[in-house]
Amino acid sequence: MKLFHTSDWHLGRSLYGRGRYDEFTAFLNWLAEQIEQRNVDLLIIAGDIFDTTAPSNRAQELYYSFLCRIGKSACHYVVVIGGNHDSPSFLNAPKAVLQALNVHVVGAADPENELLICRDAVGNPEAVVCAVSYLRDRDIRRSEAGESIDDKRAKLAEGFRAHYHEIGERAEAARGNLNIPIIGTGHCFAAGGTTLADDGVRDLNVGSLDHIEASAFPACFDYLALGHLHVPQNVAGSETMRYCGSPIPMGFGEAGQQKLVLEIDFTGRAPTVTEIPIPTFQPLERISGELDEIHETLKQLKLKGSNAWLEIEYTGNDVVPDLRDQVETAIEGSSLEIRRIKNRRVIDRILQRTDTAETLDDLEPADVFARCLETHEIPDTQRPALTAAYTEILQTLNEADPHAE
Repeated sequence: MKLFHTSDWHLGRSLYGRGRYDEFTAFLNWLAEQIEQRNVDLLIIAGDIFDTTAPSNRAQELYYSFLCRIGKSACHYVVVIGGNHDSPSFLNAPKAVLQALNVHVVGAADPENELLICRDAVGNPEAVVCAVSYLRDRDIRRSEAGESIDDKRAKLAEGFRAHYHEIGERAEAARGNLNIPIIGTGHCFAAGGTTLADDGVRDLNVGSLDHIEASAFPACFDYLALGHLHVPQNVAGSETMRYCGSPIPMGFGEAGQQKLVLEIDFTGRAPTVTEIPIPTFQPLERISGELDEIHETLKQLKLKGSNAWLEIEYTGNDVVPDLRDQVETAIEGSSLEIRRIKNRRVIDRILQRTDTAETLDDLEPADVFARCLETHEIPDTQRPALTAAYTEILQTLNEADPHAE
């Protein structure tokens, strides 16, 4: 039994205004080739298939074309779970049609649809899959008036644990005495997980509700395929509880990071995990330093014939108002593209309120709210509770499903 674990495709995502469909196409073609060449039996896509709840037609075409190609391959099953960026109803809408391709879709918490028994070509059970998607607050916690943040955290943690342990018990009953693996899925932020600045990972819950302890998952899982974090990593040091990470760098914070698909080969219930490097389809480069250092790095990249997309951060003390013009001139005649410029000297002036050139694109929602609290001179003692309430409202908006009735 051979499994491929991938997640966090974020189809339709752009990078500072630059579309990335060529990268997505190249990745999906590469992935399909790997599945065909390595005789993969089961593919798990652990959430955040799309970048938004209303994906573009082109993003949808990539998704469905890929599933059709895999449906014609020797891969027996594809399991797709929803992530926090996905619309549950959008993913679920075609699931009856996709079942004809042996694609099992779980867009949201659905205990009746989360247990899947995978069978080989002659009908013998090969694995039991607990296909659990991103668990929203409303799926696992009943809200009560007057609850404190600590009460909410405790109820959410218990609801999460109870959901997984219930499906785990059902999976053990389905396996019986068979020597086959139980494979779990999830889309969450495990405690101790690593993120990077500018990696596009959206906060999931209020305060520290998003940090799920490894003990919340049932011990019967022989492998746990997780999504949400874009950096490949283990959970609590376990080789069998894994994040595969995103297939392409979602922001300059991931520039230079080796992306992976995980191959899990089962002998009975025992998994062997192999990391398969994903080719770099579009290099990203971060350049930081004084003006002469920036020019020298651009010169070297140009000499190498690089086609990288660039984030340039000027850290010098002198004000360089024509920084963009200078660096654009420096890359003329090359395939380099400048996607973002950070002029640290100008940013410092903005923070000192001597410049009004700042835009909302430069700020995260939490930054805007913090500025609002400061502007209205809200006492420090009130800010934590207000910030928690704001974060909860923001989470509700992010989880709204525009495709639902």
